[in-house]
Amino acid sequence: MSNPDILRQNTSDPFAGERLKLSYFHERQAVLNLRDAWSSWNGFKFADYYYDVDYEYFCIRNTCGTYDICPMQKYLIEGPDALAMLNRMVTRDLSRLRVDRVTYVAWCNDSGRLIDDGTVFRLGDTRFLLTCGSPCLAWLRKSTLGFDHLTVTEYTEDLAALSLQGPTSFAVLDAMGLAAAHTLKPFDIGHFPFAGGELMISRTGFTGDLGYELWIEPDLALTLWDSLYEAGEDYGIQPYGESATNMARLEAGFIMPYMEFNEALKTVNFEYDQTPLDLDLEWLVDFTKPHFNGRRALLEQKTRGPKARLTKLTIEGNKPADGALLYSDQTCGKEIGYVTSAMWSPAVKANIALAMIDTKALRGEIWAEIYYQRELRYHQKIVRCTAVSKPFWAPARARATPPQLT
Repeated sequence: MSNPDILRQNTSDPFAGERLKLSYFHERQAVLNLRDAWSSWNGFKFADYYYDVDYEYFCIRNTCGTYDICPMQKYLIEGPDALAMLNRMVTRDLSRLRVDRVTYVAWCNDSGRLIDDGTVFRLGDTRFLLTCGSPCLAWLRKSTLGFDHLTVTEYTEDLAALSLQGPTSFAVLDAMGLAAAHTLKPFDIGHFPFAGGELMISRTGFTGDLGYELWIEPDLALTLWDSLYEAGEDYGIQPYGESATNMARLEAGFIMPYMEFNEALKTVNFEYDQTPLDLDLEWLVDFTKPHFNGRRALLEQKTRGPKARLTKLTIEGNKPADGALLYSDQTCGKEIGYVTSAMWSPAVKANIALAMIDTKALRGEIWAEIYYQRELRYHQKIVRCTAVSKPFWAPARARATPPQLT
């Protein structure tokens, strides 16, 4: 599959222009999607799950799985002004980013409200790859104002990309003949010969576990898939979709757009979007570097403190607190926040959540009003919550270099 627009080019189909694009891996994924459970992401047909969400989640945590990131937006920023332009756009100081390293970034409007988050790959002294969840080309082009010596290229469909995550992920790479990837530390990038081309491997991912992201030219996408699955046959390799991803990222404490934050350029109601400080990402904002978008507003917010802050919670009982409101006492007399994401965590063996809570209320008690169904009837529970500072799931294997051959 080297033409993602194949369905849109069918002249006999009156709805061709509305068809979803197909990933470069779709030909293999369609065979494995036993439930035909598809969703969409940035105009691509995208798996919600393949067989069973819980099964896919346990593959991430106990063996390994692949997650299609072809629909993720990718942009090449190249030229002598590329670093200066990106450093003005994002909140983090990219001047410290070395070649063949990746870093997590966020960018804001002038009011300090979060537009999106993503990753920046430094591929050379003047060559960068920006990846993010939503289209950002218009904002990137606006951000080039005053920088004449650079180019911004939409690169989404010029790369096939697959995330390989889980404790046996390196064992699969090793079995593929990519043992040299053992030197990659978290957020490192490596370049390896593969099938007559080049495979770029970054030690990155969205699960909080050991894992890698694999980047290759589209014509070699199916060759890469077949090599992975042949090597991974004895290591429990399994494709996983968005639902299992959402479980794993919540255990790692990672934020998700439209769950933990609204993209500022798409938010209608005043302050229904968030700032990095609201999202407990102050470590992502470098106030010591020169001017960047939103710096003044964020500095003012830092001085007075955010009104609310994203907080990790463990919750009594085993009923997930999806959509729960939070209160300062057991009588639910004063509302102090709301849950953004919640689940019973099989790995942590705990009821966990991320929640936006009034900053002043963090010093007191936190109670959740949970509604749940039992045989079609709704029931209510009022349970105590405890704020925690560390990720719910952060195994040592995620950071170990070289990784173990599990």
